[in-house]
Amino acid sequence: MARVIYFDCFSGISGDMALGALLDAGLSLEALREALQRLNVDGWDLRATREVRGSLAGTRAHVVAPEGGVHRNLEDICAIIGAASLPAAVIERSIRIFTILAEAEAQVHGTTVDQIHFHEVGALDAIIDIVGVVAGLDLLGVEQIFASPLPLGAGWVRAAHGLLPVPAPATLAILASAGAPVTPDETPFELTTPTGAAILAALATFRRPPMRLRAVGYGFGARQMERPNALRVWLGDLDEAPNLPVEAHTHQASLERGAVREQGLVLLETNIDDQSAEQVAYAADRLRATGALDVWCTPILMKKGRAGMLLAALVPADLEELAVEVIMRETTTLGVRRRTVERHVCDRDVIEVATPLGSARVKRKWWRGELISAAPEYEDCARIARERDVPLAAVYQMVMGRMGNAKSILAPGN
Repeated sequence: MARVIYFDCFSGISGDMALGALLDAGLSLEALREALQRLNVDGWDLRATREVRGSLAGTRAHVVAPEGGVHRNLEDICAIIGAASLPAAVIERSIRIFTILAEAEAQVHGTTVDQIHFHEVGALDAIIDIVGVVAGLDLLGVEQIFASPLPLGAGWVRAAHGLLPVPAPATLAILASAGAPVTPDETPFELTTPTGAAILAALATFRRPPMRLRAVGYGFGARQMERPNALRVWLGDLDEAPNLPVEAHTHQASLERGAVREQGLVLLETNIDDQSAEQVAYAADRLRATGALDVWCTPILMKKGRAGMLLAALVPADLEELAVEVIMRETTTLGVRRRTVERHVCDRDVIEVATPLGSARVKRKWWRGELISAAPEYEDCARIARERDVPLAAVYQMVMGRMGNAKSILAPGN
C-alpha cells in the first residue's frame, strides 16, 4: 500500500506549520537537519519544541536564519537547490514550488518571472521551510499527498510591498491556478500563507483519501489565537481497495477470499509523440496523485515513423473527470480515449516484521483462501537503509530472513 499524507488545514497552512506537523508525526529532526545541510548554505538552524496550545499538544518548528536584506530571484534559488546533493525528486519538487511562487508574484505585479525578486519567500528561512517540507515527505516515504479545503482568513498583512489584503494576492493567484477549494473564514489574520499555498498547489490533490492511519501530527504556527493555530497531518497507507466487501479484509480464510471482481473502473489512454519523456513522467506522477489505481507508459511507433508513448491510467469512475483534466493540462494531447473495464483483485493485507535494524511492513497476497506470496514494503526498507547506512539489498534479505516459515509467521491471525 502506498504511503500517503493528508494535510488537514482546519486553521490554514504555512511553511513552519507544515514542518512542525511532519516532525510531530514522526519525522526525525536529526535526519531532516542532515538532509538540509546538503543545500551547502550556512547561517541557519532548525529547532523544534513540544508545546501545548489549549487542549492540543504538538510541535513548533522554528527556522533561525537572520539574513539581512537578501533578495533572491528564481534563478538564484534554483541554483542553490539544484546544486544540492539531495534526491532528484526533492530537488524537482522544491524548484516546482518556487516556480509557482514566482509565477504568482509575476502575475500580481504585472511583470515576468525573470524580473521577480523574492522578498520574504526568497529569504533563507523560507528556502529551509520549503526544501525541509519536501525532504521531510521524502524521508517519511510519502508517495501521494492530499489536502483539505483551505481557510484563508481576512484583514491585512504587512509585507515587503507594504500592507496587503488578506488573503495575500499571491496566495489567491496560486490557489486560483491550482483550482484549489477554499472555505469561508473571517478570522482577522492570515491563515494560509503564499508558501503554504504553493506547497499544496505543487504537490497535493485536494480531497481526503481512503487510508489506514499510522500517525497524526500537529504543527503550530507562531501566532497565538483563541482557537488552535495548528496544521494537522494524517499519515498512513492508501486503502487501495476501499469498496471490497468487509470479509475480504479479515484474516479468516475462505474459498472466496481474494476472488473479487472490481467494477466501476475507467481506462483512459492517449498517444503522445511531441513531448519530452520527463514531462510525460510528470503527468503520470500527477495522475497517481489524483488517486489513479495504476498508470503506465508504453513505447509506440506513430505516423511517419515517429517514436511516441501511450499514456494509460486506470481510475475509479468518480475520478474520471479529474484524471482527464490532468492529462489535458499536463500533456500535449488533443484527445483522450476512454472505456469502462472490470478487473479481478487479489486481497491484500500488511503485517509488521521486526528486525534488529527496525520494523518493516510486509504485504501479503491472498487468492481463494490461499496465501500465495509476501514481499517487504520498499518504503520501509529504504528508510531503514538510509537511517542505518546499510545496503538496501541487505535490509531486504534481513526482512525476508525474519519472515521465516511462511506457513507459520505469515499464517492468518499472526
